[in-house]
Amino acid sequence: MTTAYLGMPTAPPGVGHLRGADRFPVAARRALANTQLRHNLAMATATIRAKRAAVVGELADWEELRAAGRAAKAGAMRQLDRYLTQLETAVGAHGGVVHWARDAIEANQIVSDLVAATGSREAVKVKSMATDEIGLNQALAAAGITAYETDLAELIVQLGHDRPSHILVPAIHRNRAEIREIFLREMAGVDPGLTDEPAALAEAARVYLRRRFLSARVGISGANFAIAETGTICVVESEGNGRMCVTLPEVLITVMGIEKVLPSWADLAVFLQLLPRSSTGERMNPYTSMWTGVTPGDGPQQFHLVLLDNGRTAALADPVGRQALHCIRCSACLNVCPVYERVGGHAYGSVYPGPIGAVLSPQLTGVEDNATLPFASSLCGACYDACPVKIDIPSVLVHLRARHVEEKRQERRVPGAEAIMMAAASWVMARPGRFAAAQRADRLGRALGRRRGRIGRLPPPLARWTQARDLPVPPAQTFRQWWRDEHGKPPPDTHREPHREHGKPPPDTHREPHREHGKRS
Repeated sequence: MTTAYLGMPTAPPGVGHLRGADRFPVAARRALANTQLRHNLAMATATIRAKRAAVVGELADWEELRAAGRAAKAGAMRQLDRYLTQLETAVGAHGGVVHWARDAIEANQIVSDLVAATGSREAVKVKSMATDEIGLNQALAAAGITAYETDLAELIVQLGHDRPSHILVPAIHRNRAEIREIFLREMAGVDPGLTDEPAALAEAARVYLRRRFLSARVGISGANFAIAETGTICVVESEGNGRMCVTLPEVLITVMGIEKVLPSWADLAVFLQLLPRSSTGERMNPYTSMWTGVTPGDGPQQFHLVLLDNGRTAALADPVGRQALHCIRCSACLNVCPVYERVGGHAYGSVYPGPIGAVLSPQLTGVEDNATLPFASSLCGACYDACPVKIDIPSVLVHLRARHVEEKRQERRVPGAEAIMMAAASWVMARPGRFAAAQRADRLGRALGRRRGRIGRLPPPLARWTQARDLPVPPAQTFRQWWRDEHGKPPPDTHREPHREHGKPPPDTHREPHREHGKRS
């Protein structure tokens, strides 16, 4: 039995493709200037949203399924050490070999060594977020091994020397004309008369990949789920390329994040209903491949499972943030997010874009290493409503923001500008007279927006607020003034502090009632 590093304090922060070269505000501003990108994103996300809504609306028990999915994931996370060792035992009992990788560096080395041991210099890959996360293709290339992506969208990204920008549709930022140009430029032997019709593009990719499938000795996959009780690995996909990758080669290597394990087949039955509806808008997945170890004379005769930590243990230690590990990579939160729809996936810097990336990536790397991502949200809550396992993304975003603010406060040892401004606002709002005076002074802001009808630029130190947003012009009349004009007397002062004995705090009459975590009133 191999020693597992799960839960050990020596597990390092996540490395790999989890950080961007630029902070999110900088990258987002650059993406907003790309009108073609915004058009492509708007078209694609609107189509996926409509398909998902149609098939979800068919189920009367959709909310019960969501609750079951959340409960299954939470239960697996509570006993993750037990289920992972159970999975290792079951895989070994069926002829497979399990490898433990603390981070991307170890995982890449393990896979590179396994491929090199076969004597092959090529491998075919089914779409995998985990291998994208660790930068496996680049690591294999450094070892003299070529990895061929076989998912159509991943192939487009690879041939275009690009990066994925969506969890489900990695090439969502490309249109048909752009894909045609990539194929003509990068595919050897492609018909020069290739059109941008979807069927023609798919056929060109099929011909290109068929030779790779038939000659490859090594296949590499990720895993959507793993069943601890039997050691079974499950991959779901829509094109059939995954089925080719996990059945034709002599050697199969699967890289799986440790959070993908499920206790039993009964749990899997829930997710096979949730995932296709939330991701591709289908009632059931077109290709669901499952295998358990090695079967003599059938399929790969060597199977290796690489269990990847890469910061997941650190995320598991956070009672609020750990629910990000429940993610089943459906991308539903991306497709409803107003921020993602306008800036795309590249702005997030990580292979995990959108709302789930904004909470997952900072936890894998350490919050301060991705400090701007938790602020890449309007907190509208659409992601929570769409998530099939009810991850309360808005609450985790606020939690991670608080962690960042507290970290910065401890570094400074003196209040920052934001803290000073909030303290000043608190002082003003603590007394009706102060608040009324502030409202009267606020009317001076009407001069700033006199020409445009809105305030586009504030003077320092408030200038940063209006770099990315406009402010409404203050009303000509405050509520208090309106009330006085309407009723001939000032409004009743409902905010006056009650009399209390000196030195004793007032009773906490505004405490929010207790509610179950994740639910909103």
